[in-house]
Amino acid sequence: MPLSLHTIKPAKGATKKRKRIGRGNASGSGTYSGRGLKGQKSRSGGKSGLKRLGMKMMLRTIPKKRGFKSDKPKNQVVNLADLNKHFKDSDEINPKSLLKAGLIGKIDLPIKILGAGELKLKNLKFSGVKMSESVRGELEVRSEK
Repeated sequence: MPLSLHTIKPAKGATKKRKRIGRGNASGSGTYSGRGLKGQKSRSGGKSGLKRLGMKMMLRTIPKKRGFKSDKPKNQVVNLADLNKHFKDSDEINPKSLLKAGLIGKIDLPIKILGAGELKLKNLKFSGVKMSESVRGELEVRSEK
């Protein structure tokens, strides 16, 4: 038999017959017919269960967006060892010079100097960058000498 629209049938067991309720007690779903006892929802023409939900129901239909995104930007990290490679003695270290050296990606995000490695350069001038406590302590020790 050729395949055409009038010969297509669903797979065996894929469809079920609709349960017909309210056809007497002998059918197994008579009397209240799955509507419970009294009340508006048990009557014909009664509204469904969405009565007086309004805004709450609307909020329920909107999917929840999971996770959290902070509005505070993360620091761009630069280590002391990186400064040794890209700068010379008495250089000024600011967001522009760090961007030019390729140590940071964006100039408008905050920058923090961390103490990984050892600083071998002298008389560096820092401006517009944050520093960890260990770096600040090392710079103070160098300036006292």
